[in-house]
Amino acid sequence: MINLKVYTLVIFIILNTTIFSQIYVAPYGNDSDPGTIDQPLESIQKAQELVSPGDTVFIRGGTYQIREDQISRIVSNLFACISYLDKSGTEDHTIKYWAYPGETPIFDFSNVKPANQRVAGIYITGSYIHIKGLEMTGVQVTITTHTESYCIYSRGNHNIFEQISMHDNVGTGLRHYRGGNNLFLNCDSYRNWDNVSEDKLGSNNDGFGCHPDPGSTGNIFRGCRAWFNSDDGFDIIRADESVVFDSCLAFYNGYTTSFDELGDGNGFKAGGYAHDNADQIPNPVPRHTVEFCIAVRNKANGFDSNHHLAGNNWYNNSAYRNATNFNMVNRVSPDSDDIWANGYDHVLKNNLSYNARGSETEYIDTAQNTLSHNSFDLGINITDEDFVSLDESQLTAPRKPDGSLPDIDFMKPAQGSDIIDAGIDIGFGFLGNAPELGAIEVNYLTDVLNNEGRMPEKISLFHNYPNPFNPLTDIIYEVPNSGNVEITIYDSIGRKIKTLVNEMKNSGTYEVRFDGSNLTSGVYFYRLQMNGNSIVKQMLLLK
Repeated sequence: MINLKVYTLVIFIILNTTIFSQIYVAPYGNDSDPGTIDQPLESIQKAQELVSPGDTVFIRGGTYQIREDQISRIVSNLFACISYLDKSGTEDHTIKYWAYPGETPIFDFSNVKPANQRVAGIYITGSYIHIKGLEMTGVQVTITTHTESYCIYSRGNHNIFEQISMHDNVGTGLRHYRGGNNLFLNCDSYRNWDNVSEDKLGSNNDGFGCHPDPGSTGNIFRGCRAWFNSDDGFDIIRADESVVFDSCLAFYNGYTTSFDELGDGNGFKAGGYAHDNADQIPNPVPRHTVEFCIAVRNKANGFDSNHHLAGNNWYNNSAYRNATNFNMVNRVSPDSDDIWANGYDHVLKNNLSYNARGSETEYIDTAQNTLSHNSFDLGINITDEDFVSLDESQLTAPRKPDGSLPDIDFMKPAQGSDIIDAGIDIGFGFLGNAPELGAIEVNYLTDVLNNEGRMPEKISLFHNYPNPFNPLTDIIYEVPNSGNVEITIYDSIGRKIKTLVNEMKNSGTYEVRFDGSNLTSGVYFYRLQMNGNSIVKQMLLLK
């Protein structure tokens, strides 16, 4: 006889074990097929009809030549949507639309030209969706008056857009409205130019746009690049909540590939309510953050506050060869028509500006802003020799296999430059005595110590770099004499995760790498112990 307790346990496990489905889409698929790996579907739209929270749609590589008969829905009698994703996952069980591992699905919308409608390659109203690894091209515009088409038109919450390449479109790359807590991670948007509507200069075509509604906080762009877009690289005009740009690149925006002038041409357009009526302006006005970003040779401004009605946070950014590198222009007040006021309430720290075509800065009133340790207020004389390289071709280097930005030497401080250690600690990880100016932190510490023959005078534990990190970060430490050294990693509630070092060390400077591949995102601590002394520092893993 089966033991009743065992039987009950088996039934409990069966009832509480969820089996998630995998659905397959391929260029050679058929929407009448079941969506297995051997009998894939043809369209993402059909796949979304079949998915449930926790399921994964694997999209096989190859070119998908999208047809007009694949328009799945017309929204507001205006938006012609190829894929309309309105089915949501949950916080614990997202719905994934992922490129099949090792393959690149390319969606070509060149043949989709519905008259008098805006094309949206993917239109999203659902939440807890993760789209990864798609390439999108050829989105068309058919309206000749004021209009815009899109590779991706996003209106959901808690979604992740990762490793998406949007290029050579007549439409914008990605435009987000309304929702919050979306992550735009390691995406590229380039060579997008609307040469059809209005004056054919593409004054609406941005690489990325983000315009959340009141209450929709938490939208972050991280590791994204935008170049040769006919209007702006990144545009958050009329955003009703704060948006964060972290480690993003914007270059050559406002130009054709031959550098003929097109639209506005800002790298990062951070906010703005130039001519909006007072009753259209959010209260409070959001404060945006732009950190560790690089803006190069944009037609107009590298970093632009765009007649905003509040200050923004600008930390550790690098600007080079823009018409104006940092333009902090504000509007006087919601009740004023003066939109060309000196910037106020901005915080600029550790920023690097070099070789602007016009002005390094504009509309910065030092009395009305917080400026600290920027190249333009420190009086540092910067030359080409302060950088390892100024080769702009590195900006379009291929991404790493995991989609993260390539390691480049462009605007990387050269050893011995006054840019190194010229910043101020504002809470980010750094190496050496202080942060570098600009977006790139360097590690010349070990070489300098070894070359000088200097012996450490005390136990020291430096900030890990990079921080935040995913999944690798380096930890540098110094010991003044011989002894057993232990470096241990702990999670946020004090549980030991891993011992990185536990051995005898002679006097010197050492470096150890920590790999968080098997850990979840969150705060972790690393502790150095030697001869009864202990130093603890904090690091942040973001996946």
